Amino acid sequence: MVFFLFRRVLSTAPVLVIVALIVFMILRLTPGDPAAALVGDNGTSADIARIHTSLGLDRPLPVQFVKWTVQLLQGNLGDSYYMKQPVTRLIAQRIAPTVSLSALTLVMTLLLAVPLGVIAASRHGGWLDRMLMGLSVMGFSVPSFVVGYILIWAVALHAKLLPVQGYAPLSAGIGSWLTHLILPAITLSIVYLALIARVTRAAVAEALTEDYIRTARAKGISEARVLIRHALANAAVPIVTVIGIGVGLLIGGVVVTETVYAIPGLGQLTVDAVLARDFPLIQGITLFFSFVYVLINLLVDMSYLLLDPRIRY
Repeated sequence: MVFFLFRRVLSTAPVLVIVALIVFMILRLTPGDPAAALVGDNGTSADIARIHTSLGLDRPLPVQFVKWTVQLLQGNLGDSYYMKQPVTRLIAQRIAPTVSLSALTLVMTLLLAVPLGVIAASRHGGWLDRMLMGLSVMGFSVPSFVVGYILIWAVALHAKLLPVQGYAPLSAGIGSWLTHLILPAITLSIVYLALIARVTRAAVAEALTEDYIRTARAKGISEARVLIRHALANAAVPIVTVIGIGVGLLIGGVVVTETVYAIPGLGQLTVDAVLARDFPLIQGITLFFSFVYVLINLLVDMSYLLLDPRIRY
């Protein structure tokens, strides 16, 4: 078990190094000049050259990468070109709305997706199964920003039940916090819910064909206990796996959702950084999201030890 955990932790380091290298190179090889964005339309070539020198952008790419890597190993993500503040401070200032939205979305998704998947598997081939799977296909097909604008029009503008945009911190009260986040969380959960529901259905449906399920039913165990205690418990590994993989969808959806609902989180900060060609800020946010994704998948791998003891060997 210790070797399994050590191997998983050790495997995360190369992933983060590769991500850092890819992000660094892509940003500098794509069209656009952060110096030109900083000086504006009235800037001269001399102004742009001066900013290139002050930011170190006139140095060779290997030199820039080595300098950035040394700073990174020291825990320094650099300073934002546009906002003139440390990247770590900007991330810390914007992390609360993103964590709140992601956590609420994850809780809502799991509370809905797993039961729906189990119900669909128990009614395999029936009208309820077909209806749920049809809805999941729609969830995959409709872009999240379309869902967001529909919800804004129907719930916020037409029915006037919830705020249109913005964010209220938890310190302002849980009621205000929820009313500002419920629509963005629904928008963000659509694709994630469809993914987890489909995988849950497939995993539980496969488990229901096993011999131990027939044995449990022959013993007179209630159908609800058969589904939860036996089928769902033995189908937990693929379900937990797709929950970890789906975090990538969650991270990508945060950027779009926060932009639609004007939530001042890391997603909105990412959009602002891309528009300003703010290299240090883009790199810092990307590395932060990558670290979160790797960490969650590491926790998913560790959960296998509890869900399936055979993995220890």
